[in-house]
Amino acid sequence: MFDRRTFLASSAAAAALSASGARAADIPGETVRVDTRAIAGPLPHVWEECVGSDRAAITMREEWRQDMRLGLAEAGFKRARFHGIFNDELGVFGKSILEMRRNGGPNWLNVHRVYDGLLDLGVSPYVELSFMPGKLASGKTQFGFYGGNITPPTSDAEFAGFITSFTAAMIERYGLETVRSWPFEVWNEPNLSFFWTGDKQRYFEMYKAVATAIKSVDPRIQIGGPATSKTAWIGDFAQWCAANNAPVDFFATHAYAGDDQDDVFGKGGPRRSVNDVIPEALANARRTIDAGPFAGKPMWLSEWSSDSPAMIAHVIANGMAHCAGMSQWTLSGMYEELGVDDYMLKEGSMGWSMMIDGIAKPSFNTYRLLHRLGTQRLAAQGPALASRDRTGRTSVLLWNLAEVDQPGGIPGMTAERKIIGGAKRMTLQFDGLKGRKTAEVRFVDWERGSPMPAWRAMGSPRYPSRAQIAHLRQVSRPVVETHRLNADGTLVLDLPAEGLALVELA
Repeated sequence: MFDRRTFLASSAAAAALSASGARAADIPGETVRVDTRAIAGPLPHVWEECVGSDRAAITMREEWRQDMRLGLAEAGFKRARFHGIFNDELGVFGKSILEMRRNGGPNWLNVHRVYDGLLDLGVSPYVELSFMPGKLASGKTQFGFYGGNITPPTSDAEFAGFITSFTAAMIERYGLETVRSWPFEVWNEPNLSFFWTGDKQRYFEMYKAVATAIKSVDPRIQIGGPATSKTAWIGDFAQWCAANNAPVDFFATHAYAGDDQDDVFGKGGPRRSVNDVIPEALANARRTIDAGPFAGKPMWLSEWSSDSPAMIAHVIANGMAHCAGMSQWTLSGMYEELGVDDYMLKEGSMGWSMMIDGIAKPSFNTYRLLHRLGTQRLAAQGPALASRDRTGRTSVLLWNLAEVDQPGGIPGMTAERKIIGGAKRMTLQFDGLKGRKTAEVRFVDWERGSPMPAWRAMGSPRYPSRAQIAHLRQVSRPVVETHRLNADGTLVLDLPAEGLALVELA
């Protein structure tokens, strides 16, 4: 006999399989084995170290802060990374440099508001030093809706003096030990012409000026680069910094599943699955660092993205060993880099954001499940992350990987999800268990742990009403079921393409 909760969960599971075009009798199988007796090592939650955002100014909006509160409370995100802390919209400079000097220096009021807001939420900044203040810039070329100046400084020495003032002001307000815990990253994707009008050499020169300025204030503040897309420039950056006595505490780089593979891996090589582009790019970057003069230095994947639950899990599981932190772009749909969206939800590509106005998409719900994993890793075979926490609870995240187009350079442009893959019947085999166990299972896919079914039932509104938004927030949580393991320690779950489930043993 079903109670209402079981009936609704079963109905959602059937809808998820139906949406994938699968019939239960036709589902292929896959087995995941977990040895509950074998500790494979620690499981650091590097995916929680940071999360991406739009730009500094947007963090002062209450809607953004509400999304960040949820990101901290239910996904454990520790830091936020965003562009434009020096954008002119924050008013760091007066009308001229002479006026700034007469007034005693830059105006840090809105910079303080940005960082105060983060710290009040319980989140730290991952400090991206961008873009160029207009009064220090060599040109007027801008990027994005908010007009970030992407030209090199007219004078590296003058820009270094500005960075010295900025660093000292942050220490004065927040304390030296706090600022020492913030990674400072120089610029964003300088290998892309729409983010940097200079060349590689010009970036390296600016990097040294900035890094040296920060170290002159305090040598223990963490500074890194080159913050490139497609894991570019890492080897050249390391060699140049070593040859020119430029300090490097960490490397930072970016990778996207849809990146041009010729750019990432070189021309003429074998084509990778879209699921493996990021993990393989990270492995290559890690080897490059360790073969150079800064071997062993930490690496941050400070920007990457996917809107596919299973792909997110796969990338994290296969890329985390190379990273000190991973920062998915972006948490909140309060995002205006390319202009203001004219929709909250849409069919097809969901863009980069994990939630909008508190409405969780499957990507954010994936992080909700990841956050529940423990910090001891258990031995597992198959597409799974298995863990034990301090209370002894065993948890397994397992997924059904599929090939799926990912958000491109302009998010939300496609009206159709193109998926290669289908539903699978996953047999989870636990070794080392004694007695029959009960498991609590949380599901995330495009039907469960997704706002899309309820949104479609509303008529797919471009601008949901306030009441509809409140309802979508409630229904966009992972579906939870209670299951009992079989006598042989197995649990059988049907997952649609891109779907995943977190199994927690009671």
